[in-house]
Amino acid sequence: MLRLDGVTVRFGDRAALDSVGLEVAEHETVCVLGPSGSGKSTLLRVVAGLQEADEGRVLLSGRDQSGVPPHKRGVGLMFQDHQLFPQRDVGGNVAFGLRMHGTDKAASAARVGELLDLVGLPGAQRRAVAALSGGEQQRVALARALAPQPRLLMLDEPLGQLDRSLRERLVVELRALFHRLGTTVLAVTHDQGEAFALADRVVVMRDGRVAQAGTPLEVWRRPASEFVARFLGFDNVVAATVEGEAAVTPWGKLPVPGGTEQGDCLLLVRPTGVRLTAPEDGLRCAVEARTFRGGSASAVTLLLRPGDGPVLEASCGLREAPEPGETVGVTFDARDVVRLEG
Repeated sequence: MLRLDGVTVRFGDRAALDSVGLEVAEHETVCVLGPSGSGKSTLLRVVAGLQEADEGRVLLSGRDQSGVPPHKRGVGLMFQDHQLFPQRDVGGNVAFGLRMHGTDKAASAARVGELLDLVGLPGAQRRAVAALSGGEQQRVALARALAPQPRLLMLDEPLGQLDRSLRERLVVELRALFHRLGTTVLAVTHDQGEAFALADRVVVMRDGRVAQAGTPLEVWRRPASEFVARFLGFDNVVAATVEGEAAVTPWGKLPVPGGTEQGDCLLLVRPTGVRLTAPEDGLRCAVEARTFRGGSASAVTLLLRPGDGPVLEASCGLREAPEPGETVGVTFDARDVVRLEG
């Protein structure tokens, strides 16, 4: 459905996109992740035709889009701030794209009603935009973007202005809706939880380049680099030397999965792989802090200070969470130890 071939965009001496290659298959949802300045929004604007590429090509359904204006690309774009028309009611907002495409009134009214039902706002055609909550405005903006039946729907931080509980609920609804409709989606976000819940495939960007691409499970299990690991929120990264089925680290010898490449490297230990024991049965650590996360099996994050080596982050359940100031032992699960490439 979408292919980017060596797309480069420069602003002065800085490359906002640096020879980016990317593919999105039909009916696939791809989320582009990255910190501010990584090139996410520029990528979206290039695909939409709102920003010209200095080099490379954008192809939609195999056709080069060079010189094709935004309104003729057949793509929908939904922004973070929704950009609804305040002078129009809900029905008028959703019908806007249909009117631009010359759809007759009867067909337009039917399509608006169908979409409002789909996004959970049945019968809202005459409601004023100003009277809607943030979540309701997001639903209206989505219905408006879907109304002309775009071959590619693009979302720019679509849930960024909503509170966390509403974001978590809506992202599940969006994924189900896109799969039901067979919509092809390219979304950009800085929120990894949102991306991993919504996407069939995630693309992590850094300084205008693709740092890693894969399914959410692939990227989560095997971050390609220290940058990706830390961006995903993993802080247990240390220099190590793999020798056989163990690695020499500042925390002592850690088990590693069979077949791990030998030699010097960076090693990631996911917090779920840091197991608490009695102080005499493992690496002795003082509990410096604990944070309640809620909503998951490993609901507590611990900050542990060993006698030697950097601070460790560990996850555990509420019932076994020690108090700050206590001393615990730590062992490591090889299944949560990952050799990083750089």
